[in-house]
Amino acid sequence: MSAWMADIEQVTVANENLRTVVYTGQHTQLTLMCLAPGEDIGWERHGHLDQFLRVEQGNGRVDLGETEETVDESHEVGADWAVIVPAGTWHNLVNTGAGELKMYSLY
Repeated sequence: MSAWMADIEQVTVANENLRTVVYTGQHTQLTLMCLAPGEDIGWERHGHLDQFLRVEQGNGRVDLGETEETVDESHEVGADWAVIVPAGTWHNLVNTGAGELKMYSLY
């Protein structure tokens, strides 16, 4: 067995890279992200799995859409917010704050 264990808040806030994969298992991947002001994760969708996003630091906007061409919902998020993106949903997270946005993702 090869488990991953750490203080998730500490490693997320310490991360300085846009994307850092810290664990890849058979059914789950944990990725840390650091977004500069105005930066985003990119419009994407995962057709067969849900995605969990957790903001540890900063402010952002989550955009969700049923198709690649439309944003159907936008939600402001900040530190300690979590979002579950259903499988097949187009989504993006944009840093709308003046400082870095630190988050992690499980999918």
